[in-house]
Amino acid sequence: VLCRSHALYRRSVNTWSAVGAAFNVQHQRFEHLQKNVGLFGVPELSGPAGFQMAQHQALREAEFLVHKACTHPPGAVTVETFDQLSDSLCRVADLADFIKVAHPDAAFREAAERTCVEIGTVVEILNTNVDLCQSLKNLLGNEAVLATLDSDTRRVAELFMFDFEISGIHLDYSKRSKAVALNVKLLDLYHEFLSGSQLPNAIDKQVLPEHIRHCFSIDGNRVQIGGLHADSPNELVREAAYKIFLYPNTSLLLCLDELLACRHELATLVGYESFAHRALKGTMAKTPETVMKFLKLLTEKLSDRTSKDFKMMKEMKKKTHTTNPEVMPWDHAYLSSAIRTEMFNIDPSIYSPYFSLGACMEGLNCLFTQLLGVYFQAEQPKMGELWSEDVRKLAVVHETEGVLGYIYCDFFRRPDKPHQALHFLICVLRDDGVYQLPVVVLMLSLPPPSGRTPSLLTPSMVENLFHEMGHAMHSMLGRTHYQHVTGTRCSTDFAEVPSILMEYFASDYRVLSQFARHYQTGEPLPENLVSRLCESKRVCSAADTQLQIFYAALDQVYHGKPQYRSTTDILREMQEKFYGLPYVNDTAWQLRFSHLVGYGAKYYSYLMSRAVASMVWRQCFLQDPFSRVMGERYRREMLAHGGSKEPVLMVQGMLQKTPTIEDFVDALVLDLNANVKSSV
Repeated sequence: VLCRSHALYRRSVNTWSAVGAAFNVQHQRFEHLQKNVGLFGVPELSGPAGFQMAQHQALREAEFLVHKACTHPPGAVTVETFDQLSDSLCRVADLADFIKVAHPDAAFREAAERTCVEIGTVVEILNTNVDLCQSLKNLLGNEAVLATLDSDTRRVAELFMFDFEISGIHLDYSKRSKAVALNVKLLDLYHEFLSGSQLPNAIDKQVLPEHIRHCFSIDGNRVQIGGLHADSPNELVREAAYKIFLYPNTSLLLCLDELLACRHELATLVGYESFAHRALKGTMAKTPETVMKFLKLLTEKLSDRTSKDFKMMKEMKKKTHTTNPEVMPWDHAYLSSAIRTEMFNIDPSIYSPYFSLGACMEGLNCLFTQLLGVYFQAEQPKMGELWSEDVRKLAVVHETEGVLGYIYCDFFRRPDKPHQALHFLICVLRDDGVYQLPVVVLMLSLPPPSGRTPSLLTPSMVENLFHEMGHAMHSMLGRTHYQHVTGTRCSTDFAEVPSILMEYFASDYRVLSQFARHYQTGEPLPENLVSRLCESKRVCSAADTQLQIFYAALDQVYHGKPQYRSTTDILREMQEKFYGLPYVNDTAWQLRFSHLVGYGAKYYSYLMSRAVASMVWRQCFLQDPFSRVMGERYRREMLAHGGSKEPVLMVQGMLQKTPTIEDFVDALVLDLNANVKSSV
């Protein structure tokens, strides 16, 4: 299938290719006489009770594979068996993880939740199975057998052993029991902290001035404040929300203290200097010292730009007739937005008619065809395969290799659906003679088509779509022998590189001009609109980056060696060192930092991934964003390996040099400073 980018819009603007039509028309119809094939074509999942059956089958298969791993002589088959064991459980757990948040039917969600708990319990038990671990030790301790293994097999064996070691299985019985108890306790603390971090704070309504009470939720005599209201034009609303929403909760402070202490104790118990040292093993950064060097150097290089940004904010604040001339933490988002509006007046509604969802999907189709020889094919789903009739199914097809995998596009808003942009692995690639094709779900929250009006996207929605499609193509184009390390199953500070790289394509006029046409008139998107949008994104971008540096530094210090002082005292110090706006007394922002659970000691990853993506864009795609030569190198060096290769080696292969921390920092600074042709 050749890209028809130039011919595409010589047709009537109301006719679409199969891919465009799949997204720009209202929902598909099913033949109700069809047999229900079950969610994702899994026959057992034609009803909620099927989760119990799928779980039972997975556990039976796991039991057989555990026996095989423990009784078979050490060799490549040991790693194959571990990989099959991981896959048998992940196939059910990953699917259930998705269904528990996405299915509109509560019965399905509850059944999926129960399955997640059950499979999770089994995984915890397997991580402390001494005989299972011993079979891997026998392999890794046998130099003669190790010499016969290829590098991928050896790396996967080491990764499985790492999973065992962080559970403390190599310790004596007493210490192992302690490690198990700490892991169990941490699960409870994670749940408590995440739940608490989302709860609103309440205050007597008499405390607030009467003229701003209506801005918040009122419950009797109490005002509920569930967010920062950072975009409110009313300074008093922003200040009140900040001080009340971030007011310290004593029990949650204790929960966080306990969570950090448990993590540190567990890390030292299994042989690491700190939790950060344990978390960073196998990443691009490798050590906490490298991360802090990166954050400090970036702060130094940005200091002049950051100071200018805060000065601009101060000037803008003067124009608002404020009573407090100093820029405060509750002002940052509002003032930077106000400056962008004053300088560029970007109105998303001017852009959205040019970005119908169907046109954007055709644009992605053309881009991937030119770069990678890959195209989308709209598939007709079978009865029962989807959880909602507005979901679209795409086959991802290579021009010579055939079908690579499937993407289920859950793009439209609906009640009780998460509002975040998310990428879910449902089934990942495994090669045990026959490839098991990857299946992913991309979830967005876009406006659905209405009547003759297709789904129209704002520029930020387009960027989100390209970002999530970057994750999907990472999953599709990974071709590892082992599912344990395929696609996005790689180090956290590398996993965001393919998705962030796609944001650069989404901001390049040469790419946008291939598909961005007014859905009614066919008029192309004017180039000056794209230029203004790109320039507007750089307004206050140094201060925005500095805020992310502060969060990353705070995360590192929390997970480093014990400080023997409160998390609030650490916050105050890190804010002074790494942000530039003052700490506000009687606030505890760390209690709203929910990323501490899922990204403990790894919050820096987004900044480092962006640095790598920036370097790849400038060196490989800036000159020609459609280069097939560079697209093939990108697939070969970065997308194909998943976690089977050291991340820094993948970057080295793509850039054909070994980047330093200074290179990463310079790439980020260049992004913020340079008005690069055709690029953000």
